[in-house]
Amino acid sequence: MLAPPLIGIEKKNIGLGTWSRGRKLEKQDSRRTTTAMGRPSRGRQRIEIRHIEDGGRLQVTFSKRKSGLQKKASELFLLCGSPVAIVIFSPGKKVFALGTPSVDHVLRRYAPIPGEEEEDGLLPVLQDTDDVSAITDRVEVEGIVRRTEETKARSVMEKARMDAIGKTVRQTAAKAGRKFWWEADSGKLGEAELPEFAKVLRRLRVNLQRHLDSLSASTRQLQ
Repeated sequence: MLAPPLIGIEKKNIGLGTWSRGRKLEKQDSRRTTTAMGRPSRGRQRIEIRHIEDGGRLQVTFSKRKSGLQKKASELFLLCGSPVAIVIFSPGKKVFALGTPSVDHVLRRYAPIPGEEEEDGLLPVLQDTDDVSAITDRVEVEGIVRRTEETKARSVMEKARMDAIGKTVRQTAAKAGRKFWWEADSGKLGEAELPEFAKVLRRLRVNLQRHLDSLSASTRQLQ
């Protein structure tokens, strides 16, 4: 009896070899192809970790490594549910922050921040973006919030000042035996009260004149 052909066995062995040592064979084939094309290659080599002096290469390396670090942090959160916060300072002195689920969430959970006051000299933080407009938008929003708070504080102070002046005017009128505050003796008021007292009197006069004109118009219509 004739022995069966070995074609199937050879294919199987080749297949197993390709499957088990695919990366090695592929690498060897790549080397042979490269050499045949006249482009000698030394293959994959270990990159030496040291400071990069060239500015262009440094910026490219920073961008690639930063993206890889942010990707690993996101994967760690997705796979393990571990909150992660990363703050990166670029060679250009920009600050990039990535947090999962957010930077504030992680910081306030593990390192609570006492108070909300802003410190001078802090660099603006980019939330996982290189877009410079994000810095501008944040600065504008912070400016609006700061001006709003300042306006509120001034309003509170002005209200307290006017209340104090009104109280002084009423007390002055009461001491003179007057029933209404506008009957207060201006000679008894101080420098702080007189300007405001004059403004209020002018405003009262305008309101009275407007009310008188309205009554006169109503009377003419009835006639």
